[in-house]
Amino acid sequence: MTASRILVTLTLLAVLATVTACGRKAGLDTPYEAAVQARKDAQKAEQPVPPEPEKPVKDKKFILDPLI
Repeated sequence: MTASRILVTLTLLAVLATVTACGRKAGLDTPYEAAVQARKDAQKAEQPVPPEPEKPVKDKKFILDPLI
């Protein structure tokens, strides 16, 4: 391989690595929040509404939680 091919390959790899790092940086939705949002979207689009999601149970403390 010639030096120009190596340079082109490295440039393409750098571009691909940069593009794959793009995205929306935000907090993750819990399954409950996602289900509520799906219901709202279905109502807005006048589609069949999924069943009402159950509220999650309160988080219980665990002895190893402080390690996280």
